[in-house]
Amino acid sequence: LAKELGHDRLLPLAFDIRDEAARAGAVADLPADWAGVDLLVNNAGLALGTQPAPEAELANWSTMIDTNVSALVSITRALLPRLVERRGAIVNLSSVAATYPYAGGNVYGATKAFVRQFSLGLRSDLHGTGVRVTSIEPGMVETEFTAVRTGSQDASDTLYAGADPMTGADIAETIWWVATLPRHLNINTLELMPVSQSFAGFQVARA
Repeated sequence: LAKELGHDRLLPLAFDIRDEAARAGAVADLPADWAGVDLLVNNAGLALGTQPAPEAELANWSTMIDTNVSALVSITRALLPRLVERRGAIVNLSSVAATYPYAGGNVYGATKAFVRQFSLGLRSDLHGTGVRVTSIEPGMVETEFTAVRTGSQDASDTLYAGADPMTGADIAETIWWVATLPRHLNINTLELMPVSQSFAGFQVARA
C-alpha cells in the first residue's frame, strides 16, 4: 500500500482491536495531519468454530463478541465526534448471517445481527448531522475467513471449490462505491451474494 499510495498517504497502526488501551491510544495519538477522520470502515471480525451451541466453546463465543461487537462499538464511539465534525461516513461489515441463521452460526450470526441493528441505531441517533451509516452484509467471500474459523486450509478450499464466490476485492469495491456516493445519499443496508449462493431452506427434523 505504501508503494501504491505513497508513504505520506498511509499511516499503518498495528494493534489488537480488542485491547482497550491500545485502541484508545491509537485514536488519541493520531498525528495532527491524520486526526480528521472522514470514513470509518469497521472490518474487524471473525467466526470461530462450527459446533452447535451445546458443544461450542465459550472462549470462542467470548472472542467473537469481544471482536465483532465490543471492539466495534468502542472504536466507533471514540471516532464519532470527529466523524460528526467532518460529516463523515461509517461502513460496518455485517453478514448475511445477520438475517439467515444456519447450523453452527449461533453467536457469530448474533454478533452480525448486532452490527446491523447498531448501524440502524446510529443512523437514528446521527439524524441531522450529515453522517452517513451503512451496514454491508456479504454472503460467501473467499478470504482467510473459513481457514481461521476451522483451522484448516483444506476445509476452506473445499467450501469454495467450484462455487465462484465473491472476493475481497468485490467487497472493497462495494465499500468504495458506498463511501464515494454524493453526500445526500445513504445506503442503509446492502446485502450481496455470489450468484451461486441463495437462501437456505428450512430445516425439518423427522422421527
